[in-house]
Amino acid sequence: MKLLRTHAAKVSLSIGAVGILLIGVLGQHIVQRCAQSSDTSYQPTHHLDSTRVTQPHPTTYHSRISDTMSIPVYTVEVLRTIPHDAQAFTQGLAFSEGELYESTGQYGASSLRKVDPETGKVLKKLVIDEAYFAEGVVVVQGKVYQLTWQSGIGFVYDAKTFRQLRTFSYFGEGWGLTYDGEHMIMSDGTSGLRLLDPDSLMVRKMLYVTANGVPVKNLNELEVVKGEIWANVWQTDSIARISPLTGHVIGWIDCSGLLTPEERSRADVLNGIAYNSAKDIILLTGKNWSKMFEVRVKIKEKM
Repeated sequence: MKLLRTHAAKVSLSIGAVGILLIGVLGQHIVQRCAQSSDTSYQPTHHLDSTRVTQPHPTTYHSRISDTMSIPVYTVEVLRTIPHDAQAFTQGLAFSEGELYESTGQYGASSLRKVDPETGKVLKKLVIDEAYFAEGVVVVQGKVYQLTWQSGIGFVYDAKTFRQLRTFSYFGEGWGLTYDGEHMIMSDGTSGLRLLDPDSLMVRKMLYVTANGVPVKNLNELEVVKGEIWANVWQTDSIARISPLTGHVIGWIDCSGLLTPEERSRADVLNGIAYNSAKDIILLTGKNWSKMFEVRVKIKEKM
């Protein structure tokens, strides 16, 4: 009888262990399914140097989305042309207290710069380790925040000395970065913008960008301009004007006329937006562009 009780106890323990294992596997499966379904728009994308990929048809993004719909299209009037280092593969451009900061990309050529907004002269330059492909940049309370493309690491520097203060981490890719006074806003090449806590740099919420109900992917360089979020759409000449409340595109800015055909043949894509709110100045440039443009935005006249 004692032998039977011992055998029964062992069987009971074995059944219990198998049950726990099955519950664990099932629970893990449910968590994975929930994670996949909670952000269906997040698809990591390849942010390759456009010299290494097939260029899309030069039709601008807004013409594919909104020509026959209600989103207004704007153009730019050039007020002033400023020299720009044609070797700078511009990934981010940002004003802070009248000073202009720039992040440049490419493995082995990434940098953080302070640039004279009047002359385009590079006043200060920090070369980034060749293991990193630098991306967007923003300055908040005397600190420079710089993303990297696929490393999942960002850098924080002292804005005056460029001394590295710390690093931070994030999932997925890093593309553009800006600040609205409450959140840091980060793009990752999808249609989703991450609103980050400026202290912890943790994601507080997501803002999904759509134009007439269509997700707008490849959101890249970011800037906050008069309460709107402006986002350059990668590999196009279009900037989306985005409502920070709804994520809806409320306007398109067509920047296709900034470069001459000859200048375009020597340059890469549009990818630099900086707004000086104190002087109401908008600067635009791009990867390997030899010029920055101070512009005024105006409604585009219909042909």
